[in-house]
Amino acid sequence: MAEDLDLRLLRHFVAVAEELHFSRAAERLFVAQQAVSRDVRKLEDRAGTTLFDRTSRRVALTPAGRRLLGRARQILSLHDETLRELRGEGRSLLVDVVGQRLTPALVLAAARARADGHEFFARFHGGLDASLPLLAGHRLDVTFGRWHGITGEPPHGLEHHLIRYERISVLVPERHPLAEETEVPLAALRETDACWHCGDHVSAQWEQVMEQLFTDTGMPPAPPRPNVRGVDELAYHIQQWDLPILTISSQPDVPGAVVRPLVQPVAMYPWSMIWRKDLRHPGLAALREAADDLGTAGNWRDLPDGAWLPSPEAGLPRARSRR
Repeated sequence: MAEDLDLRLLRHFVAVAEELHFSRAAERLFVAQQAVSRDVRKLEDRAGTTLFDRTSRRVALTPAGRRLLGRARQILSLHDETLRELRGEGRSLLVDVVGQRLTPALVLAAARARADGHEFFARFHGGLDASLPLLAGHRLDVTFGRWHGITGEPPHGLEHHLIRYERISVLVPERHPLAEETEVPLAALRETDACWHCGDHVSAQWEQVMEQLFTDTGMPPAPPRPNVRGVDELAYHIQQWDLPILTISSQPDVPGAVVRPLVQPVAMYPWSMIWRKDLRHPGLAALREAADDLGTAGNWRDLPDGAWLPSPEAGLPRARSRR
């Protein structure tokens, strides 16, 4: 009689199949690499076939491994969903919304309004470098960020969809001379030591955009500052420093400061929604529909005429410009 397939072995197999790298799979699973290698060999022994072609330079799925991957994902998903139902946990969805009241949080709020009976939990991981390993490891379901700013190769098995080009703006202390302006030209920040390191939206992907923007326009880079998060902390430090902070248009109100759109250039930050390809949940459909509806109502995927985008997004096919 054939032995049953162990769920742990399947989880370790899926991790290696998605990463195509034993060390990265072990990091994702929080176990030793030797344990992952041992479990993959044990699964191959039980299945009676080789699942991976291994060389000193690469790991690749065999035809049998590719067939098993889809089934293994289904088995694990059904197992996990069954446990949640037995425990009375319902069909909750874990969503990284980056920061309170930012664009991803607006999408989540709209999805909650349309997905009655399905529970969402918000998380705040502050960037794709932190959230993507959790997503690939099934410890997070959906995240948001700048897909084309990911450092290195993204985990396998993910889908992404552009939801918004968001206007880059400037958070200005109320007493600062620039607070009198309705718009702030980037050149006006040249002598202000403007900061781009503060706010809940800040991530490695955001800092890449800021570095490109300042380089493209011949501006000196912003001096390094601690990453301040949360409205209360921003309110305190913006008064202490008395300097403008680069932000995005969905920046929540900060006491003692005003938000002004950046011009010359009109710079845009690309947001994408990212999820696992194997995710089957009505909450995912609600999130996608909410993003599409908000995008249509607010022209989120349109670009102002002459808008600045970072690379590589500037060279990709994109939505129409508008005047």
